[in-house]
Amino acid sequence: MLEKCKHSLSVFLDVLASCLMPLIPMLIAASMFKTLAAILGPDMLHWIDASSSLYVLFTFVGDAGFYFFPIMIGYTAAKRFDCNVILGMFIGAIMLHPTFVQIAENGSLFDVYGIPCHVQNYSSTIIPILLSVFVFSYIERFFNKHIPQTLSAIFAPTLSIAVILPIALCILGPIGSILGEYISNALISLGNMGGLATILSMALIAALWEYIVMAGMHWLFITTIFMILAQDGVESVVAPSVLLAAFTVGGMCLGAMLRIKDKEQRALAFSYIIAQMIGGVTEPGLYGIGVRYKRPFIGMMAGGIAAGLFASIVGLQVYNFLPVASFLGLLSFIGGSTMNLVYAVIGAVIAFVVSTVVTYVLGVDESKNENKEVIKQWFCIIHETNRPNFHQKSIINCDL
Repeated sequence: MLEKCKHSLSVFLDVLASCLMPLIPMLIAASMFKTLAAILGPDMLHWIDASSSLYVLFTFVGDAGFYFFPIMIGYTAAKRFDCNVILGMFIGAIMLHPTFVQIAENGSLFDVYGIPCHVQNYSSTIIPILLSVFVFSYIERFFNKHIPQTLSAIFAPTLSIAVILPIALCILGPIGSILGEYISNALISLGNMGGLATILSMALIAALWEYIVMAGMHWLFITTIFMILAQDGVESVVAPSVLLAAFTVGGMCLGAMLRIKDKEQRALAFSYIIAQMIGGVTEPGLYGIGVRYKRPFIGMMAGGIAAGLFASIVGLQVYNFLPVASFLGLLSFIGGSTMNLVYAVIGAVIAFVVSTVVTYVLGVDESKNENKEVIKQWFCIIHETNRPNFHQKSIINCDL
């Protein structure tokens, strides 16, 4: 039973990652526009007025990347579940139609084929469209299989949409929305608890974040962060911890580099620092230093705990989540007070310095017979997981 639960969770995370990863460029672009509006607008520099066309343009362009999530994920989910991508986007568009949104805002009664429908605003949501496209893929295959080819071009898509409408709007949509709301509220409650509970939660998330990334579970947290930001415009528990945790990898690599005697490995460690700080890629450092020498992971966790504690004490808040692990991630803290950004920079420095110092003090054990083939397999797994058509089974093709 436990193995089945683990497998189901693994499959869910695999699906979530494959549906969200293609959206990262769009999310970064949207977040950058929102950041520009925050920097240039009345929140910080006051260079442009809130009523100016440029400010309004940057604002709605930034919001568009999140508002139309159901349409974008309708496309990526359709590719993942091997059904018609245009119809997948069509389902997302149905959920966002102004008439449907207006019914939700007015709280009016509505039904689909006589079935009562709990109408909700699905803008910026992820789970409802994901569930809907998953079920739709089976419906579409059924009609494509049983309708004669001469008639399938007209009737297969029409009947598929007709069948999915009550399922998506009356069942899956509300369920997905409620599920997403529970996940979001669970994380929000960590911040609402305040005091020691919030402090420990942020320290723990920052300390363990890179392990969560290695386990592939980070997309669940990232998805929730986006949902909270779309709903409240600010997130103060998970996002700050996550963004600061990235700098612990660079610090770990620097501390290890200062102790490693092998010139080739020192050069590699330096490249790992550049990869994290500028490229926003932590995997080389995690696997090239952490997995290889193991002890540096302690330094990384120490930096995460220190940064998480600092973030919780000063009340760091994220306004535009940039899902990158480089210095650009600090732009996520722009949107509130200037001190929020200053504290974010201080938090990043704390994460980096503490990780460096602890890793350096503990040192690295180069005397052990390093299993280079294991390291090679890790990098193969990294390569496989970053492929657009990644499937968990594909890692078995990594040669040992």
